[in-house]
Amino acid sequence: MRRRISFEIATTVIGATLYALGSYVTSYIVSPWGTGQFRPAIIIPSIFAIFFGPNVGGLSAAIGTFIADSLKHGTLYLKSFIAAVPSNFIGFYLLGKLLERDFTWRKFIIASIISLAVGNLICALLVAVYYLIFVPAFASSPLLFLASFVIGLTSWWFATMIPFQIILVPPLLRILTEVFPTITPPALKHADLTKEVPGKDFVLTLTITGLIILVIALAVSFSKDVAFIFTGGLNPGYRETVKSLIVAMFSITGVTLLAVGIAFPLLKKRA
Repeated sequence: MRRRISFEIATTVIGATLYALGSYVTSYIVSPWGTGQFRPAIIIPSIFAIFFGPNVGGLSAAIGTFIADSLKHGTLYLKSFIAAVPSNFIGFYLLGKLLERDFTWRKFIIASIISLAVGNLICALLVAVYYLIFVPAFASSPLLFLASFVIGLTSWWFATMIPFQIILVPPLLRILTEVFPTITPPALKHADLTKEVPGKDFVLTLTITGLIILVIALAVSFSKDVAFIFTGGLNPGYRETVKSLIVAMFSITGVTLLAVGIAFPLLKKRA
């Protein structure tokens, strides 16, 4: 029992350190709303949650994100403690829990979609609440801001995280099971990791997400009503800037996801 606890503490520390470093590298690439960063490093707590269990995954994510955010801002960062810490813990704990007993690549994709959606939704909601409490001047209409900010930020986070999750985590898990067979969890031991990630699930996940994000970008660009839905809750001084950033960043993300999703089956056929 003590050995197990010591092992979980050690792996949590390692996971938190790696996640903090990985998150800090991209911490200055932020969302159109000026908060919430581009974070491919989510693959680190994902791997730790699947390989070492939900407790390790959740705790390493919560600690790692707080360290990264505090390093960036040069102080213990309150917004991170309120929003990022609990949402990271819940999201990656959920991922590990969903895959704890039975692992297949299809379940991995489904669990990734669920956990990233839930974690990002909670984080966006808590960030919005933080702004309404501590920076009320950021919003002109609290209810509209709460709805538009949460929908927009959750969508952007999910769309920029899911491709790294389903492209990079599978090969890394294969490597870990080969290098560390003695500590590989039963669910992974009994799974056939040599199989390819289901092409249909992979393509659908990327292309559907890409289409949704691209539609949002186009709608915000060409419809004043849609643009108002996404920016109307903001202080008027921020609206045009945020609108332009939504169009640009959502367009780039949507096109990239569609391109990868469409190219995947073509490259697979050639191989």
